[in-house]
Amino acid sequence: MIEQAVERHDVSDELIVDGERLSLGVAARLSRYLQVLTQARKMGRETISSQELSDYTHINPTQIRRDLSGFGKFGKRGVGYNVDSLVSEIRKILRTAGQHNIALFGAGNLGLAIASSDIFADHGFQIVAMFDVDPSVVGTQVGSLAVRDFGELGKVVAEQEVVVGVIAVPATAAQAVADRLVDAGVKIIFNYSEQLLQVPPEVTVHTSSPAVDLLYALYFYLT
Repeated sequence: MIEQAVERHDVSDELIVDGERLSLGVAARLSRYLQVLTQARKMGRETISSQELSDYTHINPTQIRRDLSGFGKFGKRGVGYNVDSLVSEIRKILRTAGQHNIALFGAGNLGLAIASSDIFADHGFQIVAMFDVDPSVVGTQVGSLAVRDFGELGKVVAEQEVVVGVIAVPATAAQAVADRLVDAGVKIIFNYSEQLLQVPPEVTVHTSSPAVDLLYALYFYLT
């Protein structure tokens, strides 16, 4: 994943930066642990070991134990970590406990795939609104959501307390959507287009590119 994230803190690999904020490295690893733990819970697993987490994340088990011990004692020697408890604790550490509302832009193939996936819901994010500019699409039903007109953006963001905007539109339209999100007060944008977005310093953009992820994986395979 490419990240165009405007961060204003030390990116050293300390557990806590400036007293409270996690370093980028720790936050990234905790997010990977949470992804594995969430899937393990869906599979009915009650416990998981640091070695198993290592097998799925390719992070050294010693590093995993060090990361988690920095926040308390979560595991038992010979037993491992309780999956439910660790999911809850990591979500608290990452400040993602509770529900966070998402607005999704684009009701094309990619947008429909995102809307029908549990990828966000599994981590406490709910898509509460879906938008498109195509009159033939506006008003159609996607699961429990009716596709809204783009002009309703500001009103919906305020009423639904949207914290994240997900952009699944062609690159040529992505900047205009980002601009409207910024104007509406959204501070986090997840960008599935190939467009490099220009946003103010206080807004964080994460751009997802499967091709770049593949190049990253290929590099380590070849070397």
